[in-house]
Amino acid sequence: MNLGLVTRITFDQDRPIVEASEIASLLELDVSDFQVLMRAGGIRSIVERGEGQDGGKFRLTFQSPRWRVRLTCGRDGEVLTLTRVRLDVPLPELRSVSTRS
Repeated sequence: MNLGLVTRITFDQDRPIVEASEIASLLELDVSDFQVLMRAGGIRSIVERGEGQDGGKFRLTFQSPRWRVRLTCGRDGEVLTLTRVRLDVPLPELRSVSTRS
């Protein structure tokens, strides 16, 4: 699957606009499945706006059952960082280590 990177977010008034195809590929979905899941509430999206010295910046998070994608953007909409975390991978078991004397 092509994981092309999102480089800039545009705005409609004060709302960020992201192409469905860009986020869908990061969530390993095709566009139609992404749109169906968004409408059904199967993909959660959050917009957070920076305050103080981060004023004007924002963070967009998209979370599906398998992936969380977070875009941190500058005042002009340029994507500064993109993180992608797989959620359905179990954490390694913690093992007790004992030393015998």
